Amino acid sequence: MREEDIANYLQEHPQFFEDHAEMLTDIVIPHPYGGRTISLSERQLLALREKNKALEKKLHELLEFAKENDELQLKVHQFTGTLFGARDLNALQDAIQYQLREIFAVPHVALRLWETAPPSAEMLTFADQTPQPVCMHRAMYDTQAWFGESAEHLRSFAYLPLRQGDQSIGLLILASEDEQRFYPEMGTLFLQRIAEIAGSAVQPLR
Repeated sequence: MREEDIANYLQEHPQFFEDHAEMLTDIVIPHPYGGRTISLSERQLLALREKNKALEKKLHELLEFAKENDELQLKVHQFTGTLFGARDLNALQDAIQYQLREIFAVPHVALRLWETAPPSAEMLTFADQTPQPVCMHRAMYDTQAWFGESAEHLRSFAYLPLRQGDQSIGLLILASEDEQRFYPEMGTLFLQRIAEIAGSAVQPLR
């Protein structure tokens, strides 16, 4: 008889151990972390403890994730409040870049608005056709030059098109020397919030 047959039989007949309760104290199995043997009930207790530890770890991870989200939400709120006090477009552009460095600790920020700095045809097409932020490990088109002397040291980039309706009005780029700060698989929900806030703040001043 195969092991699978025995396992299936016990699953389909849970009353087996009720009918043979004395077996629970007689059966001994190898200890999972040592050479000695233990009873089946002891092994079940160990399994429950391991399961509880795994659940506690998962709960801790979820709480940490929630805490990080709360902190990010607060930073987004602070970022929003500072931008809508800008009096003109130049002041707003300075505020966006400064606050991203101060609040979100983004080491390098570049911002171009098409009204004052018309893009290349390739860049305009990219921004128009990219509704969500995009993260990557290389600079696109001629944008690496936007970071001046720091450009050659940058290893990760987040591209945030600023939009008005279906059209882009500019491009915000976040960059870092850390290759893992922005990477293609990362979530972009908060980056999208930043892009929406910056784009909304720009529109009344254009």
